[in-house]
Amino acid sequence: REREREKRENRRYSHVNWATIPGAYRRSQWRSRAVSVGCSTSSVLSKPSASLSTSGCSTSFSAAAAATAAAAVPTVAAPDGEAGAAAVEVAASEEEDIIHHSAGAQRRFLEIGCGVGNTIFPVLHANKDPNLFVYCCDFSPTAINIIKTHAQYEPKRCHAYVCDAATQSYHLPPNSMDIVIFIFVLSAIHPDKMPDVIRKAAECLKPGGLLLLRDYGRYDLAQLRFKPGRYLSENFYVRGDGTRVYFFTPDELDALLTSNGLEKVQNIEDRRLIVNRGRKLKMHRVWIQCKYRKP
Repeated sequence: REREREKRENRRYSHVNWATIPGAYRRSQWRSRAVSVGCSTSSVLSKPSASLSTSGCSTSFSAAAAATAAAAVPTVAAPDGEAGAAAVEVAASEEEDIIHHSAGAQRRFLEIGCGVGNTIFPVLHANKDPNLFVYCCDFSPTAINIIKTHAQYEPKRCHAYVCDAATQSYHLPPNSMDIVIFIFVLSAIHPDKMPDVIRKAAECLKPGGLLLLRDYGRYDLAQLRFKPGRYLSENFYVRGDGTRVYFFTPDELDALLTSNGLEKVQNIEDRRLIVNRGRKLKMHRVWIQCKYRKP
């Protein structure tokens, strides 16, 4: 049955040149094309007004605040001496180089682990607000090159860049993003590094900004299918292509997000029974959807 399923999926995505895409992104074609964390990202960002209201939480946007955030460059701790000064200068120049792309934008959106753009392109297509600018980063240069060669990629509205969220800064000033999003990304990071990843995302958010997250829940079908040899640690596994995956509970994510100063707006466990009537299969899927706000 597993071989038959893989053959069907391979036929479905036969138009993709997988040889040019690392294993971490072979699954990116299965990512949700819409963000359904309470309300879709497209619907949140499509409001042309200067105020964004989402399920009882409000984020105000102003040109003055955007200009202040764009001009802000955080203090970077570095070793003493010329090497330390050079490191600070390089870090500051990287942040200035990235943030200047959205000069004048009133709303900024950042996706961490964007893959080949299956979230950002639907957002850009559905939203024509000239005051919206989208940032997206991924650790794979190949994935970023695929985004930049996409027909819908517009440098005036979007900037894609290479960044390893687990080990690097996001190269963005603090308090500069209105929305930061993780779509099946946090689970691929080692549990020991997750707090630092969330801390950096929270620092990028403006006061009132939102962090949106969707990821695998505990006892999802994907977890139950893993064989014993794929087990790395508690609820942490390695796939056949070498990528890793962690399966969360709502309480785990709540503790991780609130410990970094974020307030809960929504944290739900999305359980779905998917039935394949042709093959008489029942698939129990479990996902976690979170929406947290920076006070």
